[in-house]
Amino acid sequence: MPQVRVRFAPSPTGPLHIGGVRTALYNFLFARKNNGKFILRIEDTDQTRYVEGAEDYIMESLRWCGIVVDEGIREGGECGPYRQSNRKEIYRKYADLLVDKGHAYYAFDTPGELETLRVEDEKNGNTFIYNAAVRSKLKNSLSLDAVEWNARLDRGEPYVIRFKMPEDEEVDFDDLIRGHIVVNTSTLDDKVLFKSDGMPTYHLAHLVDDYLMKISHVIRGEEWLPSLPLHVLLYRAFGWEAPLFAHLPLLLKPDGKGKLSKRDGDRMGFPVFPLFWPYGETAKGYREEGYYPEAFVNMIALLGWNPGTEQEIFSMNELIDAFSLERVGKSGSRFDPEKAKWFNHQYLQKRSNSQLAMEFREFLREKGFHIDIVRLEMLVELVKERVGFVRDFWAQTDFFFKAPEEYDQEVVRKRWQENTATILEELKGVIQGLEDFSPQSAEQEVKLWIDSRGYNMGAVMNPFRLVIVGALRGPHIFDIISWIGKAETIARIEKGLSLIGKK
Repeated sequence: MPQVRVRFAPSPTGPLHIGGVRTALYNFLFARKNNGKFILRIEDTDQTRYVEGAEDYIMESLRWCGIVVDEGIREGGECGPYRQSNRKEIYRKYADLLVDKGHAYYAFDTPGELETLRVEDEKNGNTFIYNAAVRSKLKNSLSLDAVEWNARLDRGEPYVIRFKMPEDEEVDFDDLIRGHIVVNTSTLDDKVLFKSDGMPTYHLAHLVDDYLMKISHVIRGEEWLPSLPLHVLLYRAFGWEAPLFAHLPLLLKPDGKGKLSKRDGDRMGFPVFPLFWPYGETAKGYREEGYYPEAFVNMIALLGWNPGTEQEIFSMNELIDAFSLERVGKSGSRFDPEKAKWFNHQYLQKRSNSQLAMEFREFLREKGFHIDIVRLEMLVELVKERVGFVRDFWAQTDFFFKAPEEYDQEVVRKRWQENTATILEELKGVIQGLEDFSPQSAEQEVKLWIDSRGYNMGAVMNPFRLVIVGALRGPHIFDIISWIGKAETIARIEKGLSLIGKK
């Protein structure tokens, strides 16, 4: 069996949609599973849509995801160049070859003339198709005599080279996901393969590149499925063995109605791109929103592929071992932004306290807090189960770093009784007398005091938490006071008594 060689071939026309990342991931997993090569090819033949920065964005996105490129612009390789605009001399000879073999022809119809024909057909309730039924009536090297169309070429008239679609022929082929497909050529048009500006269209360029780069499997999005009959016929016209094809299902909106778009993300507050897009109309990215790349990759891997087990958390190596095209579904896969958050939560829980403390420390430094890493490890351990992102640590721990400026008035109304101030004054004295301020020792001594005084536990602990935290939230209160220290605990009790008063 020849070596498995797959490619991801995006166009540098903007940020890389997560559907594109999934296509790249599936190609990468398939290559690694089969000891093959993963190739990155930039398809920039349409220079009118080229966006500065998009090429680097694509490569950085793959790098962040851990998708390793074997051959590409940066990596090199024996089948380069890997940027189509650096290969444009290659394509002309293959377009000419198709003309010489009778599988393609020159067409001189202007865009205006074709638009007129389209409008006329629409008025009559028809759809204009440039195919065998009309080509003999139009301006091309099939309808014009050789002297005339050669004269047009000599005069430098604009032209395109179109594929000569066979007339009323059944084309049958297989797709590794969709199964056996049969299409009649009467439904297909004579696609443009080459333009007079010297640039090929996608249909010719990608196919020639795939052949020259020895691509064994073409794994791409469902949107290319309607073009597959043309591509199969092109391979046959050249006399080349076609690669195996697999067309991936669409990523759908959260409600399942239509393809997932940037507009859906903007409307519902989630990214649809791996990284922040800084050019023109900016767009949020998963990296900048605090997602771990491993969680992001795990999430998109399961959008269309089913491992056949209950397992949901996969490392990259586990994905490689488990992946197969046979378990990729045909129907679109609905994107669930809440499930994406769930994946990140799972990966955060797997990280060590040391890792999380270092990540949180960078966040704290931006706020002006410089905390010993060992103390931060203790802190993240207290609240890590409650957070899904590193940024969430602040919302769960802000009161560890600063005394409350205000107090939950609903709690004050319900929990601050006539004798609360007296009780807290007593509690302050108990705390001042503690020699061991560890959570366990402090809790034991305070509870002994509560029992000895016959106080209701809630009547003490709720106001106590209120003056320390500002609300009835946070981890175990004795973990909190042990972390902030005795002096700060006493200061917060005094501040609460001063601001809330005796009510």
